[in-house]
Amino acid sequence: MTASPAAPAVTSTATTPIDAGAVARILGSCLGSEASKYHAVIAVRTPVAATDTDGVVIAVDSAGQYVQCESKGDKGTSMSVPATFINDRLWGAGHLIEFFDSFSTPTGAGQHLSLGAGHYTPGVAKVTISYGDDPTQYPAVMAGGAFAYAAAVTTGPDRTSFPPAPYVHAYDANGKEIYNQKTQPNVKNTRK
Repeated sequence: MTASPAAPAVTSTATTPIDAGAVARILGSCLGSEASKYHAVIAVRTPVAATDTDGVVIAVDSAGQYVQCESKGDKGTSMSVPATFINDRLWGAGHLIEFFDSFSTPTGAGQHLSLGAGHYTPGVAKVTISYGDDPTQYPAVMAGGAFAYAAAVTTGPDRTSFPPAPYVHAYDANGKEIYNQKTQPNVKNTRK
């Protein structure tokens, strides 16, 4: 009898803060001369490092425009060009949750880093992330109107296996789920 491969599993979502000096260097290398216009609201190292990513810095300028810079050590890069996230670029203004860049990258045989971030409206009190069909929800890091998540995911020894898709959930101050990416991928905020 052959054993079936283990299902993908989240093994860690623990993040650690990035110190202020490193944050300044990450933003400087990511944004160049524009870096001084932004202040970091989230800066964390991921639970596992990939070849070119071990952290993320989310920063905002005085106009409320966000940037997401992935880091490797003290160097930052952005998947977006330009690096700034125009808050209504995906669906137009008024959505409960809007996404920045998110991705999954291998960290070793059967291991992946899942990393993503986004912006939320003031009515959102808590953001969590679930993966694939597993209903377990892991808290996102939240600050300054932005959220970020990172997870170490084991996919098994098969290098062709992919980690499960992350799904964002948002809750109001009463603990009521007001957004579920799996069932409402781009719902507008209709609350008055």
